[in-house]
Amino acid sequence: MTGSEILITALEKEGVDTIFGFPGGAVLPVYDALFSSSLRHVVVRHEQGAVHMADGYARATGKPGVVLVTSGPGATNTVTGIATAYMDSIPLVVLTGQVPTALIGNDAFQEADIVGITRPCTKHNYLVKDIKDLATIVKKAFYIAMSGRPGPVLIDLPKDVLTNTEHFRYPDEVSMPTYQPTFRGHSRQIRRAVEGILQAERPVIYAGGGVVLSDSAKELLKFAERLSIPVTTTLMGLGGFPGTHPLFLGMLGMHGTYCANMAVTNTDCLIAIGARFDDRVTGKIDEFAPYAKIIHIDIDPTSISKNVKVDIPIVGDVRLVVKEMSRTLSEMKVRGKKGRLAGWRRQIEGWDNTHKLSYKKSVNKIKPQYVVERLYELTKGEAIIATEVGQNQMWTAQFFKFNKPRTFLTSGGLGTMGYGFPAAIGAQIACPGRVVIDIAGDGSIQMNIQELATAVQYRLPVKVAILNNRFLGMVRQWQELFYGSRYSSTCIEVMPDFVRLAESYGAAGLRAAAPQEVDGVIKEALSIKDRPVIMDFVVDREENVYPMVPAGQPINKMLLV
Repeated sequence: MTGSEILITALEKEGVDTIFGFPGGAVLPVYDALFSSSLRHVVVRHEQGAVHMADGYARATGKPGVVLVTSGPGATNTVTGIATAYMDSIPLVVLTGQVPTALIGNDAFQEADIVGITRPCTKHNYLVKDIKDLATIVKKAFYIAMSGRPGPVLIDLPKDVLTNTEHFRYPDEVSMPTYQPTFRGHSRQIRRAVEGILQAERPVIYAGGGVVLSDSAKELLKFAERLSIPVTTTLMGLGGFPGTHPLFLGMLGMHGTYCANMAVTNTDCLIAIGARFDDRVTGKIDEFAPYAKIIHIDIDPTSISKNVKVDIPIVGDVRLVVKEMSRTLSEMKVRGKKGRLAGWRRQIEGWDNTHKLSYKKSVNKIKPQYVVERLYELTKGEAIIATEVGQNQMWTAQFFKFNKPRTFLTSGGLGTMGYGFPAAIGAQIACPGRVVIDIAGDGSIQMNIQELATAVQYRLPVKVAILNNRFLGMVRQWQELFYGSRYSSTCIEVMPDFVRLAESYGAAGLRAAAPQEVDGVIKEALSIKDRPVIMDFVVDREENVYPMVPAGQPINKMLLV
């Protein structure tokens, strides 16, 4: 087989069904092999969009997303998407074309050292120098992307490697002595953790994206219910615990709920599960959970005690560790005692009743929170929701109740504007029968608006709800609160007519300018099944996201509505 045929056959053996990409000279041999393969190829309009689509596909399914792009600018255009996936631990395999091996280092046409460029933002990457290594490298790439803490892996493919020939042998498994993730937690540490939880009077579970990535939501629910422990999640952990459950406190951190932040501040036992103590969660670190014994469960040993010193570390796969904790409870003959934490639950309910998530309603202006609430009600919470980054992202996290994992797709670690729409396209391709909605800002949606053409070409009924305030909203909010309302470069003076823009691409365009028009627009959008829809909601221009913890402050020092 040629190298290109080996590559395509290897992808088929890995169970790949969809590739997101954009053709170019260095990868023409691969596209020729694709022509007669069983793989579906989605032609994007920009390589960054391809990576975000593969990312959304991966988050919605749990399978690795696959990207194929050409050399030089094709490869460098993927970097933002790769970094986005890396920060959020999303499994991708990114295939980049490269100039022939004899020309590497000669500044040849469309040459870029993509291996060097992406080394800081990939879990691992490869430059294939010999066709004999190609099949094994593909096998290793998928194993690395999916095992341990997931992440993106890049394979750089010189054109001569793709055109040379070799006998095809695909390994059943790979041996990597220097890469051995720890899956099972240490039994003594697990017992210590369980004993610490049982002794606690004010325990809180702090769940992160690792709960979703490890498919451990059911195990977490059983464990929390068994001991009646309240649960808060990070932005990335939303959906990992049911958003309508009575034990759920909401999201914690900079824009978290009052009761979640107060509970974490006052807990005497914080059980961190698949979370990394991000600065947006902790606020001022030396005042974060000051009274707590901290238990930290994570498959990545480098994440433990990296930002916050913990008392009981457990390295292992979250699902396996939580199952083992439940088994330990059974061995200790511990039954759920719902009354044991009654006083703690009453205290939390008091905080919740004091400052519930709310906003000032208006009969004249559309409040962005109202749009999110109506999207939740009219989809019955069953949609897959993607977001862009900024106010739209935070309002979605606050007012849309996520009851299932893999239904919330957002750029958490890198905070990538322009992520949500292509990610929603990837999710729609992965889940053709589901309602998929991107909740966007008018600034961020324009960063990858060209992918409307992709959605139209493949007849994808993705919905985009633009919360249009003609500002870069979150930056403007900071300018209002901390820079004397000096709106430097955040007012978007030239704005497209999103309805006409959608129609020019062959999509549907709808607009609501008053509160009473919101439901009609959403219902009409949901009824359209054969093409994408842009919903332009003209919202209150200077609405802010609250609660808000100012930078450098502890999370119990919140600005409230």
